[in-house]
Amino acid sequence: MRWHAAELTERRTESPSARTLVLHVPGWPGHLPGQHVDVRLTAEDGYSTQRSYSLASAPDGDLVELTVQRVEDGEVSPYLADDMAPGDLVELRGPVGGWFIWRPGQQTEPVLLVAGGSGIVPVMAMIRVRTDLGIRVPFRLLYSVRTPEDRFYAQELERGAPGLDTTFLYSRTTPPGSSRPAGRLTPQDLVAWGWPPDFEPAVYVCGPTGFVETAAAFLVGLGHDPGRIRTERFGPTGG
Repeated sequence: MRWHAAELTERRTESPSARTLVLHVPGWPGHLPGQHVDVRLTAEDGYSTQRSYSLASAPDGDLVELTVQRVEDGEVSPYLADDMAPGDLVELRGPVGGWFIWRPGQQTEPVLLVAGGSGIVPVMAMIRVRTDLGIRVPFRLLYSVRTPEDRFYAQELERGAPGLDTTFLYSRTTPPGSSRPAGRLTPQDLVAWGWPPDFEPAVYVCGPTGFVETAAAFLVGLGHDPGRIRTERFGPTGG
């Protein structure tokens, strides 16, 4: 892997604290859904720092998308989310990762995606690849956020695609008309909107460490094969 110069071409607001950055990366080698990149910033005095961010987009030539959530007092995310403007440059290295990935054309079993907060980003890449390629492998997504305003990609997910079932779970505030009261993910949610264990789905769980560990424990307790559950944890820096 080598570092690539990446120029910001577009930015979109996903939530009050998150932005999607569309980057032009000449010579980008392509990626698989679920992989991530290292992002490096270098100051005028030569000081540099880097963080890891999941790729949000399906492969699209020299364009890649990252969705960055601002971390208060963070060293990198406030610049990326709030200050970086079209034409500005960063460096990317990647793609990185060979475990938390979905391989279209090779995996034909049903897929269960369980995302908490910004953990939606790498699984959104899986959803977008599936849609772009017209693959009919059935997907079910359980997406847990604090409030409706905290959802990423809300319109895209509500629009949906054939064979994609999306369920939003709200831990603090629900929208009008919601039949599920506010609360954290429960085993009953996984039973109601996930796949049963005997379907042998491929399961991807991504989010903060506590969310991931709880969700994985629930899934195993419900009878899912631990070997079919792949997890990705996000720390406070988004890495």
